[in-house]
Amino acid sequence: MSLQPLAAALVHSPVIDRRGDQVTTAVTNLDLHDIARSARTYGLKRFYVITPVAEQQRLVDKLLAHWTEGFGAGYNPKRQQAMELIRVFPTIEEALVDWQTVTGGEPFPVLTGAARDDGGSFAGCREKLKEKPGLILFGTGWGLAPELFDRGWFVLEPVQGVDRYNHLSVRAAAAIILDRLAGRPGNN
Repeated sequence: MSLQPLAAALVHSPVIDRRGDQVTTAVTNLDLHDIARSARTYGLKRFYVITPVAEQQRLVDKLLAHWTEGFGAGYNPKRQQAMELIRVFPTIEEALVDWQTVTGGEPFPVLTGAARDDGGSFAGCREKLKEKPGLILFGTGWGLAPELFDRGWFVLEPVQGVDRYNHLSVRAAAAIILDRLAGRPGNN
């Protein structure tokens, strides 16, 4: 059985900073381009950008207009395909509603975090993603806010390297996680 439709969300709020304080982070051009390209590569249907800041939402809209309708669309059609996956919402809840509307099924939110040691396996997550349309949530800053982990959503085990150092960029972590969850069998 194959996976149900899959989406990713880059969460800018609620996230934490290096001191553990809840903050809202700034949207970055590089994150949007790289994660959208990974999302398109692994067959995702949506890439949500979550920010409650109206000015940041307008920035994303302007960037998307350039790459999906403007000069960038003709200049780089492959980038256009990736950027067309992006949707901006102020909250995770609104993205979940949109994802349910798109798929017609109850979403299966998956939380990620490098500092988590209580996560379920990639294999276990893949099995769940065969049953419900998944929404993989990636945190910016120093990760998703603790309150999100109190919702009873699936928590994915962190990507681990060769030792205790674990400070990947969100772009690198997203690419690895998407490969492990949606890549060809035998790749993971």
